[in-house]
Amino acid sequence: MKKYNISKITAKISLLILVLSLFLITSCQDKKTEETHEEEKSETEVALTADQFKTVGIETGLVEERNLNKIIKANGYTTVPPQNSAEVATLIGGTVKDIFVLEGTYVNKGKVLATIQNLEVIEMQEDYHSATANIEYLQLEYNRQKTLSDENVNPRKIFQEVKSKLAAERARAQAAKNKLETLHVSTKGNSSLVPIVAPISGYVGKINIAKGAFAETGLILFEVVDNSQMHLDLNVYEKDLGSISVGQVIDFVLTNQSNKSIKGKIFGINKSFSNESKTVAVHAKIDPANAKDLIPGMYVSANINITNATVPALPKDAIVRNGDKYFVYIQEQNHLEKKIKTKEKEQDEIHFKAIEVIPGTTDLGFTEVKFVDEIPSDAQIVFKGAFYLLSAIKGGGEHEH
Repeated sequence: MKKYNISKITAKISLLILVLSLFLITSCQDKKTEETHEEEKSETEVALTADQFKTVGIETGLVEERNLNKIIKANGYTTVPPQNSAEVATLIGGTVKDIFVLEGTYVNKGKVLATIQNLEVIEMQEDYHSATANIEYLQLEYNRQKTLSDENVNPRKIFQEVKSKLAAERARAQAAKNKLETLHVSTKGNSSLVPIVAPISGYVGKINIAKGAFAETGLILFEVVDNSQMHLDLNVYEKDLGSISVGQVIDFVLTNQSNKSIKGKIFGINKSFSNESKTVAVHAKIDPANAKDLIPGMYVSANINITNATVPALPKDAIVRNGDKYFVYIQEQNHLEKKIKTKEKEQDEIHFKAIEVIPGTTDLGFTEVKFVDEIPSDAQIVFKGAFYLLSAIKGGGEHEH
């Protein structure tokens, strides 16, 4: 009987130990959960005293429906059409005799930029003169032989020979004339100088020759650029192509210069990707009055104006960035029930909560916002002082512009 009682007591003790262990484990888990909750709460909420609220200058307001101009941002560079840019070379080698222009000067189409000397040109002129002289003689002989042949005085074979020689000399003369005209050399006279002329009107760019040097065939001697038809090549990502169309207005600034905004208009969209980055080139005209001071190759940042839309919006200063997310702060409605005791007095404790948003287009100082979680329609959002609230939580942050 005594042995039975000891066993029973032992079982009760074991059960009690098990219950106490479960209780302790549950308490620890509850405490850990509560600590985690408090930690998460501390990263999204901040409290200010009434004095702090006033000192910081917190201002709040409601989300507004605003008519904002939706834009797509794109980067690119200035360029000119192929027909407005020329690289001037020579079709025949020679020694540079004279250079008549300087870099940066404006020239009209046909202006002589330089001359080169090549004795082969004299041979071309002699060939032309010789051929034209032979043509005169053979033309008279052709007329005489034709008459004799028609009267059956001479064999027709002689007439055909004269006719063939006349055709050959005419071909030789025309070939020599074509060569001289291609080189911009006159068929008259006897000169070894070949003029290098501007194929278009525009500004002289880099000059790659010097007097006395030998200019080889195919070597680029001058660059001439006509800036009057300057336009932009913008790189637009695939996801934005559906919103781009011909005729849309753009505003752009030069990346490395002043922030003066210049307008343009889209006139063409490529139908293939430019490179591995999956971007498509979009071409935009620039007003000639604004293009006169631009040169090809300038980098630009552009806003492509898509459409006006009425969207929920907040002042751009209301939005702050923390890491890779964006937030606004809402003033909690029950803040008057909470008190905080300072050394001087007991004050109202005003609470603010961070709410994640997805910012959209910015126009006229307002930014479109989409709330990740739904908020009350009468929620008071911090318009001024949001960056201070973020700093109070994290000790610093980044402002969204």
